[in-house]
Amino acid sequence: MEPILDPNAPPAAPAGDLIKESSEAAFAQDVIEVSQEVPVIVDFWAPWCEPCKQLGPLLEKVVTEANGAVKMVKIDIDQNQNLAQQLRIQSIPAVYAFYQGKPVDAFQGAQPESQIREFVTKLTQTAGTEEKSPVDEALEQAEALIESGQFEQAGAVYSQVVQHAPDNITAKAGLARCCIETGNTAGAQELIDTLSDDERMDTAFTSVISSLDLAEKAAEAGDLGPLQVAVEANPKDHEARYNLALALYAGGQAEAAIDALIEIIRQNRGWNDDAARLELLKLFEAIGPTDPLTMDGRKKLSSILFS
Repeated sequence: MEPILDPNAPPAAPAGDLIKESSEAAFAQDVIEVSQEVPVIVDFWAPWCEPCKQLGPLLEKVVTEANGAVKMVKIDIDQNQNLAQQLRIQSIPAVYAFYQGKPVDAFQGAQPESQIREFVTKLTQTAGTEEKSPVDEALEQAEALIESGQFEQAGAVYSQVVQHAPDNITAKAGLARCCIETGNTAGAQELIDTLSDDERMDTAFTSVISSLDLAEKAAEAGDLGPLQVAVEANPKDHEARYNLALALYAGGQAEAAIDALIEIIRQNRGWNDDAARLELLKLFEAIGPTDPLTMDGRKKLSSILFS
């Protein structure tokens, strides 16, 4: 495998060229004019704002790694109150993206690094300024390998990315996912144990943690065949159906697993301290919130809970 980081690649643009403090007087020059050629992210903050102190460094990190595809301007609203009023900044941190002199996207409040990366990627793609780094290209390669079911190969790529960029949450989540898919749950747990609290809460890892929990429970659930026989013999054996759902999920039958858990809820909503519903929510999280199976499953669940 070729090295991810090319020693002959051009050096990254200096942070000073990409990130700067600005003001109301310089806003037209620093934002409106510059954004005619390259997108500009404007971070509205204040020294007393704790979430701003969390968001600012993450923004700067992602902007710096974009290597000139986007620039960033920081505006202290205490020193530039008129500008904040003109742009109707009601709470901070507030982040606006400008391109060709106009605001094209925005968000408020602290965000995890993965969401910030998505925000920047969307902006650079829209502007056509995206410049893929070797790490970005490696992540795309790993994702393609996952889509084709080559989890061992994808794990090797993610592992190499983590060696070069140990703070890359996408690579760490991908590596943990590959460990789970190849049966190395111990490796996945070891990686998760190294995460900070913020990383654990990142959307990139919440589904991975749910997947690991499901995989560990599925390993103890029992064999699929006997469980199916037990449920057919006694449709009210909720314990057997619960274990059947876990075994089905482990066997790649996610839709059948969802249906099995929903059937438990239909028969007895509160069985075993709401175990079926709680496990179903973990399954939705592991599959992904936008997956058709999750959306269809949530509709079925709602029809039972609110009938």
